[in-house]
Amino acid sequence: MTAALVAFGVLFALLILGLPIGYTMGLVGTIAFASVVGWHGALNQVGNLIADIALNYNLSVLPLFVLMGSLFARAGMADELYAAAHGLMGARRGGLAMATILACGAFSAISGSALACAATMTKVSVPVMRRYGYAPGFAAATVAVGATLDILIPPSIAMVVYALISDVSLGKIMVAGILPGLLAVLLFVITITLITTVRPEWGPAGEKTPWPQKLRLLRAVWPIALLFSIVLGGIYLGVFSANEAAGIGAFGSILLAMSRKRMTVPVFIAALADAARVSSMLFVVLFGSLIFANFVTVSGATSAFSAWINSFALTQLQLILLLLLIYIALGFILEGTAVMLLTVPILLPVVIAAGIDPIWFGIFVIIVSGAGLIHPPLGLLLFVVKSMLPDVRMNQVAWGVVPYLGAELVLVGMLIAFPGIVMVLPNLMP
Repeated sequence: MTAALVAFGVLFALLILGLPIGYTMGLVGTIAFASVVGWHGALNQVGNLIADIALNYNLSVLPLFVLMGSLFARAGMADELYAAAHGLMGARRGGLAMATILACGAFSAISGSALACAATMTKVSVPVMRRYGYAPGFAAATVAVGATLDILIPPSIAMVVYALISDVSLGKIMVAGILPGLLAVLLFVITITLITTVRPEWGPAGEKTPWPQKLRLLRAVWPIALLFSIVLGGIYLGVFSANEAAGIGAFGSILLAMSRKRMTVPVFIAALADAARVSSMLFVVLFGSLIFANFVTVSGATSAFSAWINSFALTQLQLILLLLLIYIALGFILEGTAVMLLTVPILLPVVIAAGIDPIWFGIFVIIVSGAGLIHPPLGLLLFVVKSMLPDVRMNQVAWGVVPYLGAELVLVGMLIAFPGIVMVLPNLMP
């Protein structure tokens, strides 16, 4: 147990200093493991663990979903989504911000990367909002918040990672994210309505779009909706597995780009390079997290923590509220992915012992970890958006996300009060 506490202290210190999460967790986990079983046993264990993970067929879903999103972004289909959402909502006060949320939600249904969503939608939507007089911080914050939908609305890389480290069904957790994702979109739109009611100068109304043009814009994006329906519908109905769905989604993205005459050889090569780069980074993070989690289990820290929590005889609600406070506190000092990878191997046995469904817990963790992507001081999405908007101050973006964080807490509260929002669709799966 002492070795685990020392390892956690060193790991936190290195992560706060800004060292890469995957390499840091792998290095600390290996050294700590060696302190328990010796270097020979530690190196054998690490080598076998990496080999087993690398040969895991389920991991093929990661690069395929990443490629799907990369093709989608590079083929310019995000512009079409925003144009359609703009046509539907732009004439309302705050309508362009609502259109940004809707476009981010639609982008999330094809892409699995929140960073890609933030980078793409910043280029697509912020210039339009600024042209219509939107407050710079409000416009930038809306894009950052909309990008968090990418980890909640399937296909989601965060869901893939959670399924791998928790051994739950990837198909079920993806389906479980659909209703919470739609509810998050609704809550963000309501938040925009409230913000622009109090501060109408932050989000002036845009021009009305004639209905014939609205219909043309919607016709342009129906193939994207069809692809999403095929991918998620196939998983839900049991027609194909999540891995097969990823392959179908990637191939469908290629066909969509080709149908729009945007699939050139340079675009395809760039998309492959993006997918390879992002997938490699994710694999390193996954390897490192599992090495560290393996050490934590061997050290006895997991069983000791479970016994300590169980000694308080907490109810399910009390345990969930305690976990919520833990995740909020960790979100102030660590990035969302790091929080999930560090905590799930330790907390999952406690959660299951308390009778909480691991799929519900996965959606809970993804939402609260996603909130860590947008709140200071380490909100990664804030930095992504700010880096692309040099004339916008970071404090403007940070204050802009505060109302949205309130919406995130409302979403978590609704899922706690009504867990069926998460579980109804997975329970209906064959």
